[in-house]
Amino acid sequence: MNQKRLSRKEISDAVDGLGWRFVLGVVRTSVPVTSLAQAAEVAARAVAAAGEEGEASLWLDVRKDQVILTLQSLATGWVSALELELAHRVTAAVSELGLRTDPGTGGQGPRSVQMVEIAIDALDIAAIRPFWKAVMGYGDEAEAHGPEDPLVDPAAQGPAIWFQQMDAARPQRNRIHFDISVPHDEAARRIGAALAAGGVLLSDTAAPAFWVLADAEGNEVCVTTWQGRD
Repeated sequence: MNQKRLSRKEISDAVDGLGWRFVLGVVRTSVPVTSLAQAAEVAARAVAAAGEEGEASLWLDVRKDQVILTLQSLATGWVSALELELAHRVTAAVSELGLRTDPGTGGQGPRSVQMVEIAIDALDIAAIRPFWKAVMGYGDEAEAHGPEDPLVDPAAQGPAIWFQQMDAARPQRNRIHFDISVPHDEAARRIGAALAAGGVLLSDTAAPAFWVLADAEGNEVCVTTWQGRD
């Protein structure tokens, strides 16, 4: 039986208190550690807590200073009740080691957890999508197989690529920009840091879904959150 698709707010509310954040279709956290051996122990505990039912939902990035944990249903490209349950179980397992799940918001870590997308403006999306799929070695996003749908890295390492429809050609202007999806409580700090570093705020009319910024030469980037999208 198909379960109701959870809203972005439902997902975010369910994990915020656990030290996880909802960003771009996943829930993600990091666990600060002091060695690669400790990182491996965290990873082992997380895998054990997730169990067999969680093997298709849990991704791990193991490093000497942190373990990044991500939960998403690969079948749907979204977060279901199972992933929320797994977040509770993994958090408890990490706590048993005397460690914490920490999204790194508020400047508390090297940076907050995040997801990155590349947006490509195009007049004919269907004509260019196969090129980007081939040259990047990418595949279709879960449940999104149309000629204008996003592309994702099957190894879950590179940023997703999506295509923005143009109505007319725009010569001498950037047609590729980055989308930086950050925790909803990290956006203001990240934008402030970008503006202090010489950036310009081009538009906040769609905030808090996204803000459009640019560097000193006009190259654009969007800082996005889940808010304002349900």
